[in-house]
Amino acid sequence: MPGNLLNTSSIIICPHGGQAVIFTSNTRVSAQGSPVLLESDVHPVAGCPFTVGPKYSPCIRIEWAAGTARSAAGGTPELNRASVGTCYNAEGAPQGVAIIVNTQIKASGQ
Repeated sequence: MPGNLLNTSSIIICPHGGQAVIFTSNTRVSAQGSPVLLESDVHPVAGCPFTVGPKYSPCIRIEWAAGTARSAAGGTPELNRASVGTCYNAEGAPQGVAIIVNTQIKASGQ
């Protein structure tokens, strides 16, 4: 599905408001001056307040699926606005889908 590419200037949060720490292993492809994110990137999450009953269970990482099918950086699919990031806690339990707050608007991938 086409959509604007995510880059290291994008803002991504967990469903509870924790902020993803954005970085990438990509050094080849940029969009609006910042490296494009890859489907293989795993982003730590900071500041998630989520609890299950009395137990603190914050999101600690975001793993990605559904990268671009027609464009890649170094053979790895890039992430775009249609990509799906799943948030996980320290025990590996999924806790919801990441929210892409904003990204660059000039380059898109499919």
